[in-house]
Amino acid sequence: MSKDKLETISNLFEGNEIRSIWDNEKEEYYFSVVDVISALTNANIPRNYWSDLKRKLKEEGSQLHEKIVQLKMKSKKDGKNYLTDTLDTKGILRLIESVPSPKAEPFKLWLANLGSERIDEVFDPEIAINRAVDYYRKRGYSDKWIKDRLDGIVDRKRLTDVWKEGGITKNYEYGILTNEIYQEWSGMKASEYKVFKGLRKESLRDNMSDIEVLLTDLGETATRELAKKHKPYGLEQNKKIARMGGNTAKVARDDLEKKLGESVITKNNNLNYKYIESQDKIENK
Repeated sequence: MSKDKLETISNLFEGNEIRSIWDNEKEEYYFSVVDVISALTNANIPRNYWSDLKRKLKEEGSQLHEKIVQLKMKSKKDGKNYLTDTLDTKGILRLIESVPSPKAEPFKLWLANLGSERIDEVFDPEIAINRAVDYYRKRGYSDKWIKDRLDGIVDRKRLTDVWKEGGITKNYEYGILTNEIYQEWSGMKASEYKVFKGLRKESLRDNMSDIEVLLTDLGETATRELAKKHKPYGLEQNKKIARMGGNTAKVARDDLEKKLGESVITKNNNLNYKYIESQDKIENK
């Protein structure tokens, strides 16, 4: 989760501590429901408030009730770990909309504004592009880098279009094929690469060096052209082609590293903060 989003949540909850757990495999945060209820209501016993609300949601057949995940979290009272009801980010946002509390209004207004912005982008997609450009500029990226990044997004779309023609339709299949490319040239899956760089929800490409981006692009471009040539169909055939494309980038990497005398894979990232310990804490670099 970015520092900006952490600060946003802190402000909306008026600085109340919201316990959270990061699931590295799913790349998702899970937040303590009771902590959110405590921050949004004046309930004397937030746990009882949540128990009543949870029962109501179940009776109404709310899908939110089905999204509850119990995870062990450290108690604020005795420091011991207890199973605690949690929801992921989407679930927490839906929960807030279900809480009739004045304290929830700033959050609801924030969500309404986000929804309005997305609707505007449907009618005028250029708004979304301008928003992305402004986002990157504020974080110090050059206009040339931004242009290359947008070109990379288009190239990625061209690759997924080819995969779709080859019978790939499920999101997890795209993820598997992407990992095959990364694994082949970098020795790591995309998720492992993010951990290596100290990332969580942040974009991996946004935190790569120029050389890492070039090798990623080379692997994906080679995969696309090989797929167009050999026309694989189904996951297993496309995995073989993805490894071939990734190997093209590996050959280039090995040759460059031999000449440089050092690895081109780096732990460096573009964050101005870092995560510490295993909890959802950050500190400025």
